[in-house]
Amino acid sequence: MKAAGTAGVRVATHGRVPAGSADLAAAKVGRLLRAAAEPVPSARVIVAVSADPAVACPAVAQATIDLNGRVVRAQAAGQTVRAAIEQMASRMQVRLGRAAPNWTALRGTIPAAEPGQWRHQSIPAGRPPYFPRPGDQRAVISHASYAARPQTPEEAAAELVLLDYDFHLFTERSTGQDSVIYRTPGGYRLAMADPKPGRLGPLPGSVTVSLLPAPRLTVQEATGRLDAAGQPFTFFVDPGTGRGSVVYHRYDGHHGLLVPAGVRQGPSDMTEARITGRDAEGSVAA
Repeated sequence: MKAAGTAGVRVATHGRVPAGSADLAAAKVGRLLRAAAEPVPSARVIVAVSADPAVACPAVAQATIDLNGRVVRAQAAGQTVRAAIEQMASRMQVRLGRAAPNWTALRGTIPAAEPGQWRHQSIPAGRPPYFPRPGDQRAVISHASYAARPQTPEEAAAELVLLDYDFHLFTERSTGQDSVIYRTPGGYRLAMADPKPGRLGPLPGSVTVSLLPAPRLTVQEATGRLDAAGQPFTFFVDPGTGRGSVVYHRYDGHHGLLVPAGVRQGPSDMTEARITGRDAEGSVAA
């Protein structure tokens, strides 16, 4: 891994990234930071190229920005590093433009359905398919959720959009339940480890609630169910920790394991996440 920094933007590269790509990424993101409506204490960009020739879009660019205490994230995959960086910067520009004026209205409230008003579903996530790596070559790579504090489903859905996720693991504020909210064709679906829908506050019409409890599975059992079901992710309760977790398909063909913030995984759960294709929470083809 190589690291660089320009104008407050830290850039790390993985794989055979062409010369000048780190500077290009730093310049693109740095230009957006100068136009941000709020202070940006830190910004990090990862540019990676997969060594696997079978990957259709081997280049990945991912930017994570601290926008005055809130994480805003965008990522993109492309056939070339330049294409991935350009698309990532375009997505980040949209997210920064929408984050500041809407955050106050979204926190704990239901946005009014007014013409032209931004809604959660207004930024669809276009995802390339993940690489179909053979099962005996897959590793499980774990990392923690960004959601360190309890959230309402409305706040979680808003954060899902700002972080460019397909799903988001969080602790639901009213019930204290480990929960996951994810995109559906008509909006969003909320699943809880032990559903208590009667204790939830008012929800927007775009969010529906699953009444099925999360199954209790080991990580190995969860990845087996993930592969057998053909779904982009599996939400489950790990009997070893007693907490809700998610296994999902990473774009490099490995399995990702997402655990609640503050939960430590055992030695069998291996490593902390590193980007090789798409390594962050919610980065699945959902």
